[in-house]
Amino acid sequence: MSLRMTRDERETFLADLHVGVIAIADPDPARAPLTAPIWYDYDPAVGVWVLTGPTSRKGVALERAGRFSLVAQTEDLPYRYVSVEGPVVETRPADRERDSRPMARRYFGEKLGDAYVEGGSAEESLVYVMRPERWLTVDYGKLAG
Repeated sequence: MSLRMTRDERETFLADLHVGVIAIADPDPARAPLTAPIWYDYDPAVGVWVLTGPTSRKGVALERAGRFSLVAQTEDLPYRYVSVEGPVVETRPADRERDSRPMARRYFGEKLGDAYVEGGSAEESLVYVMRPERWLTVDYGKLAG
């Protein structure tokens, strides 16, 4: 019995609300890849996108590497995860209404999300869009039959 998710299962799972963990190669060979929790969103027609400041460690690493991996998982039974990896296919300034507010509302809900966006950040974010090339998936719920 395979524990792999089907294409529809993995895309639905990735589109659901999870805090992702991003992994980006570090240009210093003495360092491991940068890994950090991150908000993300996913649409099969677009890819996976994240927002971060261009001078943040993540932003600098994304610019240099031009690709990243992201994993989303459940922390309750039955355990499931989807891991994707691919190139950054678009980088653009984040628009408050098109990008920042929907992302904040996705994770915080409308009221707290709006407060988060209105609180702002000293540094404007960029949107990094990745097109998944490789997928790894497991759904332990399939053990139950």
